[in-house]
Amino acid sequence: MLSNARRLWPVLLAALFAATSCGDPVTAPPNDTGAAAAPDTATEASPGDDYHSFANTQDYRTRHIDLDLSVDFNRKVIVGTARLWLERLSESNPVLVLDTRDLTVNSARAGGDGDWHEVRYSFGKPSELLGTPLNIELPEHATSVEIRYETAPNALGLQWLSPEQTAGKHHPFLYSQAQSIQARSFVPLQDTPGVRITYTATVRTPPDLRAVMGASNEPNAPLDGVFEFDMPQAIPSYLLAIAVGDLDFQAIGPRTGIYAEREILDAAAAEFADTEEMLETAEAAYGPYRWGRYDLLVLPPSFPFGGMENPRLSFVTPTLLAGDKSLVSTIAHELAHSWSGNLVTNATWRDLWLNEGFTTYLTYRIMQVIYGDERYRLELALGYAELREALEELEDKDELLAVDVHGRDSETVFTSVPYEKGALFLYELEQAIGRDAFDKFLLDYFNAFAFRSIATEEFLIYLDGTLLATHADKLDAARIRQWVFEPGLPEGAPVPTSEDLVSLASTRHEWLSGNVPARSIDTSAWTYHHWKLFLDGMPKQLRRDKLEELDETFALTGAGNSEIAFSWLRIAIRNHYDPAYGRLEEFLHSIGRLKFIRVLYKDMLDAGMSEMARDSFATASPGYHPLAIKAIGDLLTPE
Repeated sequence: MLSNARRLWPVLLAALFAATSCGDPVTAPPNDTGAAAAPDTATEASPGDDYHSFANTQDYRTRHIDLDLSVDFNRKVIVGTARLWLERLSESNPVLVLDTRDLTVNSARAGGDGDWHEVRYSFGKPSELLGTPLNIELPEHATSVEIRYETAPNALGLQWLSPEQTAGKHHPFLYSQAQSIQARSFVPLQDTPGVRITYTATVRTPPDLRAVMGASNEPNAPLDGVFEFDMPQAIPSYLLAIAVGDLDFQAIGPRTGIYAEREILDAAAAEFADTEEMLETAEAAYGPYRWGRYDLLVLPPSFPFGGMENPRLSFVTPTLLAGDKSLVSTIAHELAHSWSGNLVTNATWRDLWLNEGFTTYLTYRIMQVIYGDERYRLELALGYAELREALEELEDKDELLAVDVHGRDSETVFTSVPYEKGALFLYELEQAIGRDAFDKFLLDYFNAFAFRSIATEEFLIYLDGTLLATHADKLDAARIRQWVFEPGLPEGAPVPTSEDLVSLASTRHEWLSGNVPARSIDTSAWTYHHWKLFLDGMPKQLRRDKLEELDETFALTGAGNSEIAFSWLRIAIRNHYDPAYGRLEEFLHSIGRLKFIRVLYKDMLDAGMSEMARDSFATASPGYHPLAIKAIGDLLTPE
C-alpha cells in the first residue's frame, strides 16, 4: 500500500510550496505511475518517480523474496531461483514488469494458494542505462512468481576474483555490489529503492568456502557448501549483498565482529576495534539499533568503494587498514547508515542526499564522541575542502541536493554534493536551533519514517511541520529551499575550521615561501588528516626542488597510508614528478577503489599523460570491479 503522503501529493506539495513563499517554479507532483520511462522518451521528472526502474510498482509491490543461489566459480555465474511474493495494487490484471540486466531466464511460474503454473514471459527493449525489462503474464489472483535464471559472467553487480587476486592466494572470491541499480544483474526484481523487501536465501558454494550475506550470518556454520540466510527487516534492493570466499570471523564486541581472509583478520580486528563503541554512541543519540548484529566484511582491494552499508554486514575496503585508526570514519559512516539510508531510505536516486547527507552528518557526530573535538573539526574541514573542490568542477545542475538524474546514469549522483553539502545543510540547522533540539528532531524523524522510502519533498513537508513550526524565529523556509533546489552554497553557509587547520595553513605558507625548510616541520603528532590538509592545500604547480625536498624529507612516494599516497600522487601527476611514477603504477594496479583511481586517471589525462593512463588501465583493469572498469573506460574513451 502506498503511504498516505504519496496519495496526497498534490495537497501536501501545495501546502509546502505555499509555506515557503517562494515564487520559483517547482517540479510537478508525481503521477504515481511507478514505472520508469525510457531515458530517450522521458519528458519531465517528478518527485517520487524512479526513472531508473522499469518496474510497474503502481500495479505490484514485491514484499518478500525467497532465493536459491548456486555459485559456479568455473563458469563465473550464479544459477538462481527467485520466488517473489507480491502485493496487488491494481484491480485489473496487468503484466508484471521486473528489472534485469544480462540475465538468462530459463522458466517462470506463477502461484497462488499453493498452485504453481508455467506462465509466458518476454524481454522488452534493452536500455544501456537500465538493463532490460522482463514482462511476465500472471494469471488472475496470482500473488507470487518464481523465476529460474542465471547471471552473465560479466554481470555488472558481481566480481569474480581468481585466487591470485586474494590475500590468501589459494581460493577464488566472489562479492556483489548492488548500489545503485545493479541488483538486477544478479536477481530479477523491482530494482528501485522505493520498494522494500524481506528475504530468505539458500546459497550453495564449493566446499571449504564460506558464504555471507547482508542478512543473518552464522560465523560457526559448517563449511558444507550450503548456507541459509534470513533478512526479516524490509530493505531496498540495492542493499542485497552476497560474498563467498575463504573467510574467517573474529568478534570485536557483543554485537560486532569482522569477516575477512585470515591473512588480514587480526589487522582488521585491531583497526576496527572501536566499532562497538560507535554503535553505542549512535544508539544513545538516535535510538536503538534495529538490525540485530553489525559486522564488517573486509574485501579484497579491488572493491570499488570505501564501504557499502549492507545491513548487518557492511562491506569495506582494505585500504582503510592504516594501522592507526585514522581512516575509521568510513566505518562510522557505514554504521550510521543503519539509521539514515537503511532505516529511512531515499525513494529515488534523485533523493540520495537523504541517505548520504544525513549519514555524513551522523558520521562526524560519532567521530566527535569517540575521538574528540579536534578530530571532529578536522573531519569537518576535510569534508568541506572536498566539497569546495567538487563545486569548482561540477555543472550547476549537479550542485543541487535534489539533483535531476532524469534520463541520466544513476551513478552521476554520487558526487561530494549529496554527502558533504547535505551534511553542511544539516550542520547549519543544528547551529541555528541548538544541538539538543536538532538531535531530538533527528530521533523523531528516524522513528517517523522507519523502514520507509521517502522523497525530498516528503522530508521538506515533515520539516515544515516540525522545525519550521517550532523554530520559526531561527529558520527560514526560503533558505532551506535554496539549500535543496539551487546550485552552490547559500551566502553565509558555515565554513568549518579548526586550530590545527589554521596552523597547517601557516606552516605550508612558511615552507612555500622558503622561510622554513621541510626538515624543520614537526610532523610527529600529525595524523592522516593533517597530512591530507597540508598536501591538498598545495598550489597546483610546485617547483621540482620543492617536490624533491618534500619527498626526501617525508618519503611521501612510499607512503603506506592510501589517503596520503593518493594526495601525493595527485601532486606528482600535476607536476610531472617522474620519481613517483612507479608508485603510481603500483597504486593503480593494487587498488580498485573508485574514489582514488578515477581521480588519478583523470589527473593523468589533464596532465597530458593519456598514453600512460591507457597503458596502466589496460594492465590493471583485469583486477578491477566491473563498475570500475565501466567508469574508467568511459573516462578514457568517452566516445
